Amino acid sequence: MKALELVEYGRFEFKEFPVPEIRSDEVLVGVAACGICGSDVHGMDGSSGRRIPPIVMGHEAAGTIAAVGEEVDPSRWRQGDRVTFDSTVYCGKCWYCRRGEINLCDNRMVLGVSCGDYRRHGAFAEFVAVPQRILYALPDNITFEQAAMVEAVSVAVHAVGRSPVSLGDSVVVVGAGMIGLLCLQAVRAAGCGQIFVVDIDESRLKLAEELGADVCLNSSEVDVREIVRSRTSGRGADLSMEAVGISPTANLAIDCLRKGGSCTLVGNIAPTVELPLQEVVTRQLSLIGTCASAGEYPASLDLIARGVIRVDPLISQARPLSEGAEWFARLHRGEPGLTKVILKP
Repeated sequence: MKALELVEYGRFEFKEFPVPEIRSDEVLVGVAACGICGSDVHGMDGSSGRRIPPIVMGHEAAGTIAAVGEEVDPSRWRQGDRVTFDSTVYCGKCWYCRRGEINLCDNRMVLGVSCGDYRRHGAFAEFVAVPQRILYALPDNITFEQAAMVEAVSVAVHAVGRSPVSLGDSVVVVGAGMIGLLCLQAVRAAGCGQIFVVDIDESRLKLAEELGADVCLNSSEVDVREIVRSRTSGRGADLSMEAVGISPTANLAIDCLRKGGSCTLVGNIAPTVELPLQEVVTRQLSLIGTCASAGEYPASLDLIARGVIRVDPLISQARPLSEGAEWFARLHRGEPGLTKVILKP
C-alpha cells in the first residue's frame, strides 16, 4: 500500500508500506479520508515530542472495512461497512475504562502517535488496522470527508459536556481555530445564550460569525474584557472556553468571567502557562481541564448528520494523499485561509 511517512522531522516520503496485519479483534479499514490535525503539524516539526520519526501519522479518518479478524462480531461489523473510529485506542479493561473514562485509559495509545512509550501507525495510508471496540458506523447522509471531522467535533462536544452549562448562559470562546469554531457550535447546541468569539484573525472571526457567534472580537484591536462586561450587565461571562493554550489567551479567558464563573481549558499548545492565582481564588472561579473525548462519537455523528454542527465550512481542501507533504508545509507556514485540510489516499 501507499503511505505518507514522516521519516525525519520536517520531511515526509510518500512510499510503499506494508499493509497492516490485523489481530483477531481488529478490522482493516480502507481509508477514504484523513484530516491533518494541528497536533500532526506540531508533531511534524518535533515541537510536541509526540511524533518521533519514523511514523505514519493521521488519526482523524473514515473509510470502509476491508477485512475483519476472526473474533470480530459479525452481527456488528462486515466487510464493506462505512465506518469511522476513535483516535484513542483504549484498553477497555483498566479502572478508568471500566468507569467509562476511556480518554484517561492507563494503557491509552493514539493512532498516528510515536512518543517514546509506544508507536502506533495511523491513517495517512491506504489502510489502517483498528480494534473493533473503537469503531462507529457512519450515518448514510454523512460523506467520508465530513466523517473525518468527527474526531475534532467530539473533542468540542466532550469539552462542553465537561462544562457547567445552563440554558441561556453567556460564553466567551477564546480562539477561532478549528476546535474553537466547533466549541462555538457545541455551546450553541447546548442552549447557551450570548456567545462571544475572540481571535486576532479577521477571516476566522468572519467564519465564526457565519457559524453563529453573536459577538466577534479582535483582541488586538479592542478591550475584550470591557466589551464582555458591558454586554453582561457588568458581571462578565458565565463560562469561557480557552481553545489556544498559551498564557495570554488563558489569562484573557479568565479575565472575561463573572465571579463564580468557569473556564474550560481545551487548548494545549504550551506545556505550561502562567495563571492569575489570586484572581481565581478570590473570585471563586473554576478551571476545568478536558482531554480528547470519551464516547461522544455517536452524538457527534448525529449532530453532523442533522446539520446542528456544520463541518463543511471548516474544510479548506480535500487533496490526494500524495500531496500531503506540500499541505503539511502550507499549514506549518500558517497560510491564510486554511482551517482543515483532508488527505484522500
